[in-house]
Amino acid sequence: MTQDTDVLWLRNPFPRLTTTRTPDLQISTDRFDGNQWSRSNPINTGFYMVRSNDRTISLFRSWYSLKDNSTGLKEQDVLQAMIREGRSIRERLGVRVRFLDTLYFSGFCQGSRDIRAISTVHANCCRTIIAKVADLRVVVGLWKRFRSNATSVDDSAVLANMAHVACANSWK
Repeated sequence: MTQDTDVLWLRNPFPRLTTTRTPDLQISTDRFDGNQWSRSNPINTGFYMVRSNDRTISLFRSWYSLKDNSTGLKEQDVLQAMIREGRSIRERLGVRVRFLDTLYFSGFCQGSRDIRAISTVHANCCRTIIAKVADLRVVVGLWKRFRSNATSVDDSAVLANMAHVACANSWK
């Protein structure tokens, strides 16, 4: 498993990750389209778990080779193109990718609809580190409030307050 430093764990994410042999790569998304196998999900390499096998070793070799030869593209952009193309991931390498639902693996691009379900929060779709830290602090404060008053706090009110103001303003 790998994650960016701007991913906050609210709960243990492992129960939400598949331990069967089916997916080789389980990766977070900026926006989840409702289908965990759909290649149209926009990936985010800020949080992913990969099963070590010959297929994924080939994937990483291909990915990093393409990344090193792709001017102007970040590693995430290169992997997204490989996944969307399909031939290079599924057909050629045999790698099965599972896209993680933002209900559980939330982010600033698309938040969870249920605070009782969130495992991780990623400060994605945010331009500056200062804004990420500010909004992650807000999330921690709201999380603490929710946890201390879990029976009396309106879940929808907590989610409504999770507006990522500093991140939104970082793009202006």
